[in-house]
Amino acid sequence: MKRQEKRHRPAIAKCRAAVLFGLSLAFCGCAHVRPLAPGEAITPTERQEAIRRAGVWSPTDIPSLDLKAGPDAKGAFAFNEWVTCEYKEKKLSGMSPKFECETSPGHKVKVKYGARNAEVFGEVLSTRLFWALGFAADRMYPVRVRCHGCPIDPKKSSAMGGEVAEFDPAAIERKLPGRAMETRRDSGWKWSELESIGPDAPAGARAQRDALKLLAAFVQHTDSKSANQRLLCPKGEEVGQTGCRSPILMINDLGLTFGRAGGFRIWNNNSVRLATWAQVPVWKDSARCVAQLNGSLSSSLINPKISEAGRAFLADLLVQLSDAQIRDLFETARVQGRASSPHKDSAPATVDEWVTAFKLKRAQIVDQRCPE
Repeated sequence: MKRQEKRHRPAIAKCRAAVLFGLSLAFCGCAHVRPLAPGEAITPTERQEAIRRAGVWSPTDIPSLDLKAGPDAKGAFAFNEWVTCEYKEKKLSGMSPKFECETSPGHKVKVKYGARNAEVFGEVLSTRLFWALGFAADRMYPVRVRCHGCPIDPKKSSAMGGEVAEFDPAAIERKLPGRAMETRRDSGWKWSELESIGPDAPAGARAQRDALKLLAAFVQHTDSKSANQRLLCPKGEEVGQTGCRSPILMINDLGLTFGRAGGFRIWNNNSVRLATWAQVPVWKDSARCVAQLNGSLSSSLINPKISEAGRAFLADLLVQLSDAQIRDLFETARVQGRASSPHKDSAPATVDEWVTAFKLKRAQIVDQRCPE
């Protein structure tokens, strides 16, 4: 019997490797990569050059911003607005419950829905915070949706419950205007590529990029695979079909945040959980300024080391947020609809508790000093 087991070990190992490879493809969303249309792709050299000179931050007047209203841009929705749309059947990537519909002919929106869907809360929270601090992010609007022709639960089945299905809570995504600069569909960028800074990068690029890493750790950005970061040419900065005057590096998907990063499961119950997020320290090694951000199956950012310039840069931004703005941040994300922990019968945390936790974790950044 032992001899047989020994003989079959290579086959078993291959089988396990195949299973893990298949799972990694499923989690990273790269099992079926659609090619770009002719003329859309940039070359690896063009991509590297764009990353070397890309910005990650632009100045904002933080004290003047209304975090409840959010970005005042075309296609914005008011807080908790009822949005009516027509269902459009389309297979969407990712594991979170979502669907596509039209608010008017030709105007499609992606809707994330459900009180058990962490991304409905987390993506509003993180994108509003990133926007307020000056880091590029897509726009997420906390809404309620009445969808004509929608199944009751589009993610699970096509079962209908009537002519109109209601989704409360829900969030509608509006992409930051511009053209993704890709060598292939969803090529994105790895966090290690932030280290590549050229002479044409914006002034202070090193500190700003380190501040972005620290902010990702602060919110516990769980799913940091390459496809969840985007190299973008903002609208109006295009040069020809593939060139760009001022490219930016941004996080493309901030749904799984404000919990604890790490673990085998990417789409987990730990996101937007106060009982979890409050217990995660900002620093894994405060003496060396290594931020706490555990890896997961597809992470490309794990426990980043932060410079003093990067820490100070983010600290200066965070302290400009007033108590009222921090409160608006959590009220807008409707965190009172999300249980404090994944344990059964766990009660939702109050907005006051979230605000207190935010300020305590902010203080860990403000009070820290990093070795030069």
